Amino acid sequence: MISSDLVACAISTPFWRWRRRLSVGNEKCALHSERPTSFCAAIIGAGFAGCTIAERLASAGHCVLVIDQRSHIGGNAYDELDAHGVLIHRYGPHIFHTNAQRVVDYLSRFTDWLPYEHRVLASVDGQLLPIPINQDTINRLYNLHLDEAGVQAFLDRVREPRDPIKTSEDVVLNTVGRDLYEKFFRGYTRKQWGLDPSQLSAAVTARIPVRTNRDNRYFNDQFQIMPKDGYTALFQQMLDHPNIRLELNTDFFAIRHRLNAKTVIYTGPIDAYFDDCYGPLPYRSLHFEHEHQPGIAQYQPVAVINYPNDHAYTRITEFKHLTSQSHPGTSIVREYPQAEGDPYYPIPRPENEALYQRYKALAACESNAFFVGRLAQYRYYNMDQVVAAALKTADQILGLARD
Repeated sequence: MISSDLVACAISTPFWRWRRRLSVGNEKCALHSERPTSFCAAIIGAGFAGCTIAERLASAGHCVLVIDQRSHIGGNAYDELDAHGVLIHRYGPHIFHTNAQRVVDYLSRFTDWLPYEHRVLASVDGQLLPIPINQDTINRLYNLHLDEAGVQAFLDRVREPRDPIKTSEDVVLNTVGRDLYEKFFRGYTRKQWGLDPSQLSAAVTARIPVRTNRDNRYFNDQFQIMPKDGYTALFQQMLDHPNIRLELNTDFFAIRHRLNAKTVIYTGPIDAYFDDCYGPLPYRSLHFEHEHQPGIAQYQPVAVINYPNDHAYTRITEFKHLTSQSHPGTSIVREYPQAEGDPYYPIPRPENEALYQRYKALAACESNAFFVGRLAQYRYYNMDQVVAAALKTADQILGLARD
């Protein structure tokens, strides 16, 4: 039986939006009215998901079209030299870390790596303190001299047990208690998400560890590395294949009814693909304020400083820490979360997940379309998770093709 959701969406959606997967044939039509558009696969989005699948399909002998509405490849991981010659990440810091050997092995075909262990400080009570919270954070904040056992005893004493743990507030209070929650987490979360931690799913703050030792690295992963020549150079290598055609400044929704491809791989917002027929999924956006500091070799002691309780921005990033670039000046960026703008983060709340599941059910009916990535799968994925999902999808497509 066809669900009422599918019927309602079909009624509200133009018919051509449902009949867009045309078999590759002898006749070739035009993408912009003059160029051929017959492809084995059309990939929407030139970020990690799109580039990974494009490279895998092209290397297997398939003709691939990659389109992106932006003027550049790389998605939000795009980096570039600013006007002063400093390598910056236009859309905020992207730090690569993973435990997935397959992901590292795959990306290593297209880049050499620089070792980089990410460290973050938080501006709290007039001090710059390590985050994630560790032994030094607690000792300096409270003027204590605790060892590992002492820190664990301290946390056991101040924590507020929560059962069941449903929200981000539950996670933090259950681990570090009220005062550390208020000082490090609540204000930052409110700025970042526009919501109180009590309104967000537990997964948001569960990503951040708490340590009783002095380890001040932000991540625990086995591989903590940065592409030696930057992310854009990595993406250029991935797309450098005769079976790949790249079209930038191209709006998929303006030309999708003219595409002629056996398979569509879509990496954008899943709700937009279905014309928002159930209503828009909520996303959080960002505004970036880039600034160059001439004649200053180092602006701050680590790559990122969080400001949980001060200012409208959440953090300041200094890029030279990430890239190891030598330059007489330095470039920073301040991040201002906002409700409007390009979608960056799916907002993890139960009602949003329920809405996503309705779109996912529609996607499951698209026999020759695949939805991959943070926006298409409405998941707060890290870069390595996106690559892993893309490799899995490519394997699936190639397996189907072989069948």
